[in-house]
Amino acid sequence: MAAFLERPEGRRLHPVTPWRRAWAPLAALLAFAVQDPERTRRGVENLSAGWLLAGLAVLLPAVAAYGFLSWWMTSYLVTETELRIRTGLLFRRVAHIRLDRLQAVDVGRPLPARLTGVAKLRLDVVGADRKDELAFLAEREAVALRAELLARAAGMAPEAAAEAGEAPSRELVRVGTRTLAVSLLLLGPTWGALAAALVVPALVGWAAGGLWPALATAVPLVGGVWRSGLGRFLKEADWVVAESPDGVRVDHGLLDRAHATVPPGRIQAVRIVEPLLWRRRGWVRVELDVAGGDDGSGVLLPVADRETARGVLGRVLPGVDPHEAEAALEPSPRRARRVVPLWWRGYGHGVTATVFAARRGLLCRRLSLVPHAKVQSVRLAQGPWERAFGLADVHVDHGANGTVTARLRAAEEARAVAAAQAERSRTGRRTARPERWLT
Repeated sequence: MAAFLERPEGRRLHPVTPWRRAWAPLAALLAFAVQDPERTRRGVENLSAGWLLAGLAVLLPAVAAYGFLSWWMTSYLVTETELRIRTGLLFRRVAHIRLDRLQAVDVGRPLPARLTGVAKLRLDVVGADRKDELAFLAEREAVALRAELLARAAGMAPEAAAEAGEAPSRELVRVGTRTLAVSLLLLGPTWGALAAALVVPALVGWAAGGLWPALATAVPLVGGVWRSGLGRFLKEADWVVAESPDGVRVDHGLLDRAHATVPPGRIQAVRIVEPLLWRRRGWVRVELDVAGGDDGSGVLLPVADRETARGVLGRVLPGVDPHEAEAALEPSPRRARRVVPLWWRGYGHGVTATVFAARRGLLCRRLSLVPHAKVQSVRLAQGPWERAFGLADVHVDHGANGTVTARLRAAEEARAVAAAQAERSRTGRRTARPERWLT
């Protein structure tokens, strides 16, 4: 038994962690109860007060013991080449995270964690299906560990990385609260979700002749309103982008504060989104594709004017100019209207000295830019309808498991684009800066 509970080597998580982990058994019981609420209600009613107290007397210590033991068996250790995270009470797991494969290191501060002075560290790694995380660490320890990991990922010597500390940063842009609020009010999905939440439950209740079907329909629709409206505002409020020697820093969140750092050279693609009602104000949203991230995507700027976005992109990806890319775009040929009526006008493709560019969308335009050095493969695709009209698509795959597509190009042009892009990618990779940028 002593050998089974022998504490692994390495540094420990914050002592508040057991309370977080203690909720796992309670959540499992709650999920079981929700599956059959009527049976659960009858079971509880049949129990006397004495049995309920006895159950709680057994359950609460068991939950507390689970939280403590799971914390006891968790540790992390930074070696010369990797970060090792040991977890598991019954089933042991050791994660070996190579430092030279780190894509990004994020510090998360949910509201309860901020009240107790702790934070969690999330790590994006090339080839990993999910993020590993250390939750929770003391806030200062989390910041110091993030700085050490980024310094080591940059190629700094281990003894110097441990003493490097937080690198200085320079603020590039701060998104105003009023601008963010107005931008969300000008989005179609926000009002569409609100209209659906008001109309659909009423129709369902009228058709079913009861209140419960209407409430069951309203709950997910209200969740959609929250995600697209107030929830998104709380997440993107006080958005700050800064640059530092260890990468691009993004801080945001009104209640739950998040801090993300993307090292230089790890951004695989950029997407500039321009909703219809934003165009008159000259606003855009800038999204990033980073290898190892959740579904590979993230946000650089939730809303900004074009010149601000251009300036930030110039700092994040030197040499990439969205205005130059837009000027290089050429629309699809007119015969594309037989394949995709009306919407064919939203497609465009262009190439500059630094990026492969593709645009799609009429109501909401999306301009995708992939640096030539980040292109992993190039593919030519033709469906039967496209072959009939001499059209083809060019797919460019990048390192964040994403694809940018130049749609509905003339077939002969598409073949030339694919061949030329393959050569540009080879040349770009030879001249690209090393990912371990301090070596």
